[in-house]
Amino acid sequence: MKAVQITSYGAADVLRVNDVERPAPGAGEVLVAVEASSVNGHDVIVRAGELKMVSGRTFPIGVGLDFAGTVAATGAGVEGWQVGERVWGMVHPRRRHITAGAAEFVVVSADRIAHAPEGVSSAEAASLVVAGATALTALRDSVSLADGERVLVRGAAGGVGTAAVQLAHALGGHVTALARDRHAEFLTGLGADAVLDYGSTTSDRIGPFDVIVDTVGRELHCYRSRLAKGGRMVTVGLSGPALAAIAASSVHGSRRIRTFSANPDTALLRDLAGHVTSGALRPVVDRVYPLADITAAHQAFERGGVVGKQVLAVSA
Repeated sequence: MKAVQITSYGAADVLRVNDVERPAPGAGEVLVAVEASSVNGHDVIVRAGELKMVSGRTFPIGVGLDFAGTVAATGAGVEGWQVGERVWGMVHPRRRHITAGAAEFVVVSADRIAHAPEGVSSAEAASLVVAGATALTALRDSVSLADGERVLVRGAAGGVGTAAVQLAHALGGHVTALARDRHAEFLTGLGADAVLDYGSTTSDRIGPFDVIVDTVGRELHCYRSRLAKGGRMVTVGLSGPALAAIAASSVHGSRRIRTFSANPDTALLRDLAGHVTSGALRPVVDRVYPLADITAAHQAFERGGVVGKQVLAVSA
């Protein structure tokens, strides 16, 4: 089968589409014939070597956190899944994988998949796995957004950002999106009540907000200061400076900066599918690339300035 792997850490040009042996599911596992995957920040930082404590220094290393496709086989002890059922899911982000979601087949624990939502293509479904699970966890579980609260989504045009705008609106928030000015009309269509141009808007001139969802990972202390009394802030844009800001904010109690690692299980993926089926959350795909163009997809992600997700079309 074809699978994206890296044999050394570095820029996007270290990515290779290799011929590898098709994996077999073990006890409690499911083999999925992958139809689509997407590019996520986690994929990029693994490739760059920023998570060596997890991915190690033994190569090759598989690439691709999420996937959508069909069940191809089940391992011993797996119940409730039939070959041919449409599923979506995610490999474990804190484990090393020889092959992962960006491959024609992927083996994953049965508790990390769910039925893919009806009414969307596999490419569209793949665009929502990590982005949607991250946004839902941030808003519902990390900061417990309440109806009527004022929400700022920073980096609102990206994959997580577009999902957060939609879900914050669905949960009853008054949503302010911070993004490039040219994306204002589109973000308003997703549910934003106001859109601010990040190029001309400084943090000291906005707010206060009850909730801030950050996907950027820079200048966190400046935005944290725009929280209202009792406000909450969560960031998914992790970097060295971001981690330092998170640690330093611990003295602020409930107004500290929170973070988490998206790691959805079947229950969360079912909840997410419900939001898609209801129309509260729709996919935002910037471009679909063939698997052979994985380098270009990663480069587009790193350049930024686009709306939504880069998706990989995979034919098993």
